[in-house]
Amino acid sequence: MTTTVLFSTFAPFPTLSLSVSPETRFDELYPLLCTRYSDLPASEDLRISSHAGFVPTPDTLISEIHGQDATLITLKLIPRLRGGKGGFGSQLRAAGGRMSSQKTSNNDSCRDLSGRRLSTIKTAKRLADYMGNEDERKKAQAEAKKAKLETLEKKIAAASGDTEAVAGKKHRFDDTEYLEESREIVDNVKSAVSAGLMKKKKKMKTNHVSKSPESSTSPKDAITEKVLKSPAAPIAVPTAVTVGVASA
Repeated sequence: MTTTVLFSTFAPFPTLSLSVSPETRFDELYPLLCTRYSDLPASEDLRISSHAGFVPTPDTLISEIHGQDATLITLKLIPRLRGGKGGFGSQLRAAGGRMSSQKTSNNDSCRDLSGRRLSTIKTAKRLADYMGNEDERKKAQAEAKKAKLETLEKKIAAASGDTEAVAGKKHRFDDTEYLEESREIVDNVKSAVSAGLMKKKKKMKTNHVSKSPESSTSPKDAITEKVLKSPAAPIAVPTAVTVGVASA
């Protein structure tokens, strides 16, 4: 009595078959298979297992795999997967770190419950803070400008040899004539600008009136239109004519 063993393989090998005795050990199957099929590689490259992936022990008999009365046994011939150098876990951790570093916290394009974008709300908050700190910002700019001017004055005094200015002594500007002239110049400029603006405004108003439809009509047409719109006066009939008609 013989038992037929079918081996399902992988490309380019077809399904292989082998007839053996039921008392054949499991580790003897591959040498018998290589004897019949000489194209098969060495046993170090292939492995025989069941379709469920279970590999029997080498001293297991063929009859013990599917029972004593089994005349057909199906096994699977698969290539061996040799292990690598390892480090797959570290590669996964490194890839996860790269993925987490690429996460962005920029959610400005999202909207709140009112439908407004978060970027608009943040911009409004920044603008409010900017407007609220305007006085402090102007004060800081004035102080910086003053400090810069004092430093420049000290450098000029040091270059000219003025020890009092270098020591920080304050000088008072008492040129009243210059102050009056500068004030008059500023007032004259303001007056000239105001007069020019008023003149331009009057000119624009005059042009607007001249271009209106009512002013474009001629005086003759205006008189005719006025006569037509006035109510009709009663016609006076001579009394003599009326009496003559009655007597007739």
